[in-house]
Amino acid sequence: MRYALRDVEVTRALPRVVLDPDQSGLGVLVRRDGRPVDFFLAGLSAGAVLEPDELALLVSRSSARLVLEEAVRRSLPEPPLQPAATESSVTVAICTRDRPRELRSCLESVLALREAGDERTFEVLVVDNAPRDTRTEELVRALPSVAYAREPKPGLDFARNRALTEATGELVAFLDDDTVADPGWLDGLSEAVRENPDAAVVTGAVLPYELETQAQIIFERRGGFRRGFEKLRYHGPTFPGNPLYPVGAGLFGAGANMVVRRDVVLALGGFDEALDTGPPLPGGGDLDIFYRVVRAGHPLVYEPRMLVFHKHRRDLADLRRQYWTWGTGFMAFVSKTYAADPAQRGKLRHLIRWWFLEQLRELRRSLRGGGPLTPDLVLAELAGGVIGLAGTYGRSVRRTRAISSRAA
Repeated sequence: MRYALRDVEVTRALPRVVLDPDQSGLGVLVRRDGRPVDFFLAGLSAGAVLEPDELALLVSRSSARLVLEEAVRRSLPEPPLQPAATESSVTVAICTRDRPRELRSCLESVLALREAGDERTFEVLVVDNAPRDTRTEELVRALPSVAYAREPKPGLDFARNRALTEATGELVAFLDDDTVADPGWLDGLSEAVRENPDAAVVTGAVLPYELETQAQIIFERRGGFRRGFEKLRYHGPTFPGNPLYPVGAGLFGAGANMVVRRDVVLALGGFDEALDTGPPLPGGGDLDIFYRVVRAGHPLVYEPRMLVFHKHRRDLADLRRQYWTWGTGFMAFVSKTYAADPAQRGKLRHLIRWWFLEQLRELRRSLRGGGPLTPDLVLAELAGGVIGLAGTYGRSVRRTRAISSRAA
């Protein structure tokens, strides 16, 4: 099972779409004047042909309201911008471990932003996390415009903290090595910072790079990393329509595509190195830093124009492992926060109850064949959540201290 992907601009003539014989669906990124406004999936018959008017009907059914809202928004006078002293300097940091092929395509997309005649400059930094060989170093050393740092302690947040100390930019943009930056990514970041110069974190949209396997399609049908296409600003103790804010930190965005103010995150102690360690706790670091930034009183902004494409897990075993890590990382973050932030314990108890009930509802739907996930995938995330609550964070803290002491 495969889906084709199409990127359509509604201000131009839409293309004719011809699916391959083994493609049975379509993922469509809808833009207006280059700005992403929607993404949707459509199941079709294998090898289907969509004429431009048929594609227009699909886009209209899914995206007409969003396209209209964007058109209206762009027709209104620009709001006055907050004063900013100067444009902030940027370091794009890619933390990686033994994945030179993925890293290469990520770097190519980032360096292409620099090659488009843009006068804005930015540093590119690769942090090679506990490498088993020299392939990553050799790749980066062949690119004179890319800086290289080796972080010997294994764990994503060790690498992220190394990036914070090595970076020269006031803003550090973290991109996962299995992402590819959209050509408009830098424009999105510039716009977000121009509109929100006080923001300590900017997160961006994450869409699929490909939908070539059943696992990738299942992941995207469930929602993938998507957070919508509306600009959002999170600041203060409450957020309209979300009684659990800010403890449900997953709403803020994804660590695969996030930009942080270096001085703010360093002042907060950096990323928690007991999270995102790989087994036994391979997640939660992005949720934790988003939460701590907002709780410290700093604005966090979601900017959909700052778009990347992510290479989802290709096989079901890897997808099952990913959902397990999501459950483990999320509940480890919750258990850490429950101990560290007593004022939020009421909301955290509600969040735990809601999360497990939602997982059980999803399991029931999957058993009836009515949900996007199969029962084993739901059970993997559910089991991860149970393990995440059962002292996993404390054990990871002790393990991380041992790693740090050996490296000292």
